[in-house]
Amino acid sequence: MNYFEKITTSIEDSIFTKQTLFKKDTIELINEIALKLKSVIEKGGKILFCGNGGSAADSQHLAAELVVRFRSSFPRPAIPAIALTTDTSILTACGNDFGFNQIFSRQVEALGNDKDALFAISTSGNSPNIIEAVKQARQKNMLTVGFLGGNGGELSSICDVNFIAPSDVTARIQETHILVGHILCELIEEYLYSN
Repeated sequence: MNYFEKITTSIEDSIFTKQTLFKKDTIELINEIALKLKSVIEKGGKILFCGNGGSAADSQHLAAELVVRFRSSFPRPAIPAIALTTDTSILTACGNDFGFNQIFSRQVEALGNDKDALFAISTSGNSPNIIEAVKQARQKNMLTVGFLGGNGGELSSICDVNFIAPSDVTARIQETHILVGHILCELIEEYLYSN
């Protein structure tokens, strides 16, 4: 395959994956997640994000959009959000002392409470450390939101609400996650501060 075909095929695949979101139930699901997260913030809670690799980057990206701002044209107060992927001292100490599977659950144990939400990002839905984080969040009666791909994996059965990107290709899943993540940031801003 030459470069032109490769590039155009990738773009077409990305567009096709996103076009499958144009379903009433998918649009209503995205809005439902936004309303649940709005309620978390209104009750004085915060949103904790976790993920591995590209999903770790998405965790940081979405937390930044909420804490700082999503749109420069929409001034509003900071929205409390924390990416559990950023503190290398905690991540390495926990990985060393308890194992990699506990790097997020230990932070949920320390920082989460029943007013909060855990936003669990996993393209496979089967990441052991994300599963452990969700289990810990459920013990604390936190809202758990799965941002998943493929068939949703194990996480789809233990999260309170799931968005499952309609693809088995990691790149397409991640592209869809960031699109829907941006939509959620905009909706949360609007619902909390449009008046």
